[in-house]
Amino acid sequence: MKRSLTFVCILASGLGVSALAQASDAAAPGAMPSAPVPASAAAPAGPPKIAVIQFQQAVGATNEGQRDFSELRKKFEPKQTQLKAQSDEIDTLKKQLQTQSATLSDTARASLTKQIDDKTKSLQRSAEDAQNDFQTEMGETYQKLAEKVYQVVQTYAAQNAYTLVLDASVQQSPVLVAAPGTDISQAVVDAYNQKSGVPAQANSTAPSTAPRSTAPARSTTTKPATPSTSTTTPK
Repeated sequence: MKRSLTFVCILASGLGVSALAQASDAAAPGAMPSAPVPASAAAPAGPPKIAVIQFQQAVGATNEGQRDFSELRKKFEPKQTQLKAQSDEIDTLKKQLQTQSATLSDTARASLTKQIDDKTKSLQRSAEDAQNDFQTEMGETYQKLAEKVYQVVQTYAAQNAYTLVLDASVQQSPVLVAAPGTDISQAVVDAYNQKSGVPAQANSTAPSTAPRSTAPARSTTTKPATPSTSTTTPK
């Protein structure tokens, strides 16, 4: 039954940082930057100027991201309600079997057991299908927005003479330690909000920025391809 309620749990999480990470993993190859961003073709003279960014979190923290992910969550709320009702029905039948087992005939007991098994299998299939649909749409939504935020990162880095911008939100990030002043996540979010013109969302649940990830990721000097689609079912 754990897997049958995974979809409900994801929706209840409010599409937080972990959900956004799942979305970035599900995005199509070549769409999301997941490694250092070259600031410009010609590096400025003098010592290198390096910045870090929580890219995945920044995408979700934009006004547009908060709006789009909130709309996506609302779209799947009816399915969440339906799955919860199916789960409750199964729980009721299980309690019935437990409390009435001693008084039920063998035929009635077998019939009730089969009914529970059939409904459980149906719930698991429905939940997996709904979760796959949800993850796919979430990945597509994230991908489209990430491409636009990436362009703002490039522009911001060039305007501020950064020679390198490292994404600290990806797994296996090369960033181990970064001074607070090197994190440009909020500055990029502000720049994107100004460019997009999308107003802040009322009752927003997404954080403006998330704590810096310390998980170590692959480092390159060109815009990398997105990791291949993840097939792991979140627990």
